[in-house]
Amino acid sequence: MDVKEAFEISQGIIDRIGRVYLGNEVVIRKTLAAALVNGNILFEDYPGLGKTLLAKAFGKVLGLKYTRVQFTPDLLPADILGTKVWRQNKGTFELIKGPIFTHVLLADEINRAPPKTQSALLEAMEEKQVTIEGETFPLERPFFVIATQNPIEFEGTYPLPEAQLDRFLLRLRVGYPKSLEDEIAILEARLSWGKDDPTGDMEPLVDRETFVGMQETVEKGIFISRDLLRYIAELVRNVRSDERVEAGPSPRGGIALMKVAKANALLNNRDYVLPDDIKVFAVDALAHRIMIKPEYAFEGISGEEIVREALEKTPVPKEGRSG
Repeated sequence: MDVKEAFEISQGIIDRIGRVYLGNEVVIRKTLAAALVNGNILFEDYPGLGKTLLAKAFGKVLGLKYTRVQFTPDLLPADILGTKVWRQNKGTFELIKGPIFTHVLLADEINRAPPKTQSALLEAMEEKQVTIEGETFPLERPFFVIATQNPIEFEGTYPLPEAQLDRFLLRLRVGYPKSLEDEIAILEARLSWGKDDPTGDMEPLVDRETFVGMQETVEKGIFISRDLLRYIAELVRNVRSDERVEAGPSPRGGIALMKVAKANALLNNRDYVLPDDIKVFAVDALAHRIMIKPEYAFEGISGEEIVREALEKTPVPKEGRSG
């Protein structure tokens, strides 16, 4: 599949999802960019902003298997991964697969589950496989996790450890509707649907094989120059060396930014990366990978602020095509 064909398909995906998820095309584009590189997404925002609707719409339009898991304090690792059950009549153990054997896994309110259950996702999120009772099972491609957590409710929750946060390609915030007209459009759409969830009526635009082909186009068909690789590396190092940072993004953060920048180039019908492809995702890809020193955290300094300042002081290459 060439870049032009993949671009045209991606525009159709964005348009169809935008019919049910209204008023925030930027979030749709960023979610699709992450999906194109099998990246996991953490939505950290208030309840009722359509995060679940967005995840279901993606699963439907991409022709992928979609599973939702509501995380609760009593959820066990086996409830997600599955387990082996002894079948007396066959004299063997049979694998009962858990909901993780899917393409799009919505981990709703992920911080409500205890750390042991949260960590059960680590292998799947990074290596696209799971280990159950010593046996490893690969997950069918594509596979990515869309997780949600409420940033203002802490009672009965377990903060995600840094190791798990690092497995998320992007952390996105949806935000409230930006205008009165957007708010009215959402109300009018709900009236026209006649139900709360319109995704049941959505038809797939592509199938799994086509979407995997689009992923291959991003991986092999998008060029990024060495100057831009240097720009990413300098940006990451500037964030890491900030005096307010206890621990900054690892090389995995730079790789995440490089991958999603390539996906963004495809979404703009280009076979090469420009500096803007990097800048538009820098905060989303790096801010959640920063541990801020306590004295600065108490002052309200955020990872987003540190990344934005690093963007301002990191020299931007003039040309994206030369290697």
